[in-house]
Amino acid sequence: MIKLTVLYGHPTDTAEFEAYYTNTHLSKVAKMKGFAKMELTKFLNYFDGSKPDYYRMAEFWFNTPEAMQKTMSSSVGQDVAADLPNFVTGGVTLLVGEAEEL
Repeated sequence: MIKLTVLYGHPTDTAEFEAYYTNTHLSKVAKMKGFAKMELTKFLNYFDGSKPDYYRMAEFWFNTPEAMQKTMSSSVGQDVAADLPNFVTGGVTLLVGEAEEL
């Protein structure tokens, strides 16, 4: 499987980020078709109380590279990508990899 990982840096205003992410961005994401699975993570502080390197993570699993390409190049996929600057104030990192199950 192919996995698209989206890592969100710490926003300048977490309440504003969460409101937009939950009420607007995820509504756009819900319209995307073609992925086999999606998982969202909100990171916790480390045991010593320090912040993790990233604030949130979204992971999308696709059966093939072609399925990922088709989804992300669709008008809905492009709308989701274009929405990032509307709420991401802490930076965003996108990674694509081949997922291996053990």
